[in-house]
Amino acid sequence: MEKLNIYEKLQKIQEELKAPKGQYNSFGKYKYRSCEDIFEAVKPLLKKYNLTLTTTDELYYIGDRYYIKAVARITDTEKPYMEDDEISACNCITNVGWAREEEVKKGMDGSQITGASSSYARKYALNGLFLIDDTKDSDTTNVGDEITEEMAKEYVFENGKNKGKTILELFNTSKDYLQWYLNQGPRDDIKQMIMLITDMKPAIVPDNEEEQTERLMLIKDVMDLANKTNTDVETINKHFKVDTLANMTDEQLKEAKKVLEQKL
Repeated sequence: MEKLNIYEKLQKIQEELKAPKGQYNSFGKYKYRSCEDIFEAVKPLLKKYNLTLTTTDELYYIGDRYYIKAVARITDTEKPYMEDDEISACNCITNVGWAREEEVKKGMDGSQITGASSSYARKYALNGLFLIDDTKDSDTTNVGDEITEEMAKEYVFENGKNKGKTILELFNTSKDYLQWYLNQGPRDDIKQMIMLITDMKPAIVPDNEEEQTERLMLIKDVMDLANKTNTDVETINKHFKVDTLANMTDEQLKEAKKVLEQKL
C-alpha cells in the first residue's frame, strides 16, 4: 500500500465506509443507524489504514440544562500522537458533536438520560468525521422508512414545558424556542419532522469549541431576559431583520442582551 498521510487515510475511509441502518423506530416506522452501527462498520477500515478511533465525553452546565460534548478522534498509529510533538496536528483529526439532556424522559432514570445524550452526541461527532448523512440515505428504499408529513404534523411533545404541543403549534407561537431546540441536537426523528414541516434548519455553529459554548449561552441569555422583561422575541427578530435568534450574529446577540438587561 502506498504511504498515505492521515488526511488521505480519512478520505479513503469516507469513500469506502458503508454504515447500515441496524436499528428500527417502531413509532416512526423507519430504520436508523446508531453509534454502535458506525463503530462496527468502521473497525475493518481503521485496521486497513492503521488508524485508531476514540470517543470521549464532557459534561457542560449551560443556563439550567446539561449538555454533552462528544469528541471523536482518529489517530495515525504509524505516527503516534504526542501532546508535545510539533507534528501532532498532522497525525490526529477530531470532530465534535453536541447533545442536550432531556429534562425528563419516560421510563428512564438520570443515568439513562445521560447515556442516551452521550450516544447522540457521539453519533453526531462520528457523522461529521466520516461524512455520514443521517437525513436521507441511499439505502432507504421502503416507504415505511420515511418520515411523512402527516406523521410530523401529528407528533406531540411528551416531556418538558411544551408537553402536549405539536411541532406546528410551537412553530406558530414559540418559533425561537423551536429553533433553539433544533440547534441543541434533538432525537433524529424529531429533527427530521421539524425540518419537514417548517422552514427551519439547525444553525451552523462555530468550529471553535469555546465559541460554540459562548454562542449557546448568548442565545439562552437573550431568551431568558426577554421572558423576564416581557419582551416579545419577534420584536427583537424584526429589529435585527432575522427570522430567529439563531440567525443573529454574536454582535447582535450581545447588543440585544445589553438592551434587555437595561430593562430589568
